[in-house]
Amino acid sequence: MRSFRNALLSPRVYFRFLILVAVLSALAAVTPLSNASAPALTINVVNNSGWEIRHLYLSPANNDDWGLDQLTTYIGPGTTRTLDVSWDQSTVKLVAEDQDGCFMKTTVDATGSQVWTITGDTARDCGD
Repeated sequence: MRSFRNALLSPRVYFRFLILVAVLSALAAVTPLSNASAPALTINVVNNSGWEIRHLYLSPANNDDWGLDQLTTYIGPGTTRTLDVSWDQSTVKLVAEDQDGCFMKTTVDATGSQVWTITGDTARDCGD
């Protein structure tokens, strides 16, 4: 019995035990995070209008507190921009701002791949 206890307390066995505990702890910490991640959402914004879309914001459907601007460059007329985002609610509000400072809004389901086509007939809120 004494030799078994001495073997467990040897530096080499103790070091391996600590490595095992560290690896198991890391796996336990990562597993809940991967299960809690928001689902992926692809949004294609098609600009079939004559306006440049300078900013694009996301928010919960029933909220006017927009998140950060999703664009690094504008969406010119006749072009499409694809956004890949994570969203943890069933719907998402998209808010676009054009070069005149006018806003356009729509709400889409936050599943799979969605398309928002902005046309010359899309209602604009220019603060009038």
